[in-house]
Amino acid sequence: MRSATAIVLTLGLSAVLLAQVAPANGTLLVLAKSDLTLSVVDPTTLKVLGQVPSGPDPHEVIASTDGRTAYISNYGGGSLNTITVVDLVGLKALPPIDLGALRGPHGLTFVDGKLWFTAEGAKVVARYDPATREIDLVLGTGQNRTHMIFVSGDGKRVVTSNVSSATMTILDLVTAARGRGPAAPAGGGNRGTPPSGPPPGAPQGGRGGSQTNWDATVVAVGRGVEGFDVSPDGKEIWAANAQDGTISVIDASARTVSQAIQANVNGANRLKFTPDGTKVLVSSLGGPELAVFDVAKHQGLKRIPIGKGAAGIEVQPDGARAYVACTPDNYIAIIDLKTLEVAARIEAGRQPDGMAWAVRR
Repeated sequence: MRSATAIVLTLGLSAVLLAQVAPANGTLLVLAKSDLTLSVVDPTTLKVLGQVPSGPDPHEVIASTDGRTAYISNYGGGSLNTITVVDLVGLKALPPIDLGALRGPHGLTFVDGKLWFTAEGAKVVARYDPATREIDLVLGTGQNRTHMIFVSGDGKRVVTSNVSSATMTILDLVTAARGRGPAAPAGGGNRGTPPSGPPPGAPQGGRGGSQTNWDATVVAVGRGVEGFDVSPDGKEIWAANAQDGTISVIDASARTVSQAIQANVNGANRLKFTPDGTKVLVSSLGGPELAVFDVAKHQGLKRIPIGKGAAGIEVQPDGARAYVACTPDNYIAIIDLKTLEVAARIEAGRQPDGMAWAVRR
């Protein structure tokens, strides 16, 4: 058995190594669910530069824009309420974020200096400000198992998948002229869009001016919708329906399903566009292949054998390679996106799942 001193020295040396040799083009962050670790991998040598504890039941990970901090959702099937924070320079865990009543954090993204996340137990998406160490926004979806999340670069559109409700939620930040809003529908009902102004009796804040609000659109898709992505040009949202084996293609402007692709992706877990927007990759925990789709044609392109099943997908920013977490096989498969073949493997812990890219700035 290794002594406590030896373990401390090993972690210390790993932190020094990472600080000195973190590749300029970035590092791959890999969660291992069984080992409860976050591994930092050099994508050139495919070597693990260091590891740090991930906290309980790690599912997703994201890096801050400057590549110095990682955030890990501690999911617990909707029961836990923490996000683990990792110093990627010193390679050490920092005090976790206590989410209080927002239980079941899962999907993560980092936009404009803030951490966005889903909380399944509370049926919300929320935003955390690392500068103030406060949650400064909570948006309810009213849907079951609000799971994965996308936020546009300007922070004005949020998209989530709601697994058990078989829906996608699109939230748009809108600005309207301040006022009382339109009259209620005849008969006293409220069947349409709520008035844009403040509620009756609320302070008006003077004449003129504007106010912001979030408009929510719920789009019915297929059963078990989970993995999804927004095309690089922002025009389409592709969502994989695990129970139906289909992919719902949503017109992002109209906020409606434009096509249901009979994709045969039963057990689909994650879906990712390539950076050039020409291909979509779909992993499945229910099958041995990575499914590749031609975006322009909306049809299958190739099935790549990768193992017994797969979960997380991370695509290299330059579009050269994709990394697929083969959870049952305990390795990461590296896909050459030019040849669409498995090029290599990375071993970074048991039951790998969520991954992210971190570029030190």
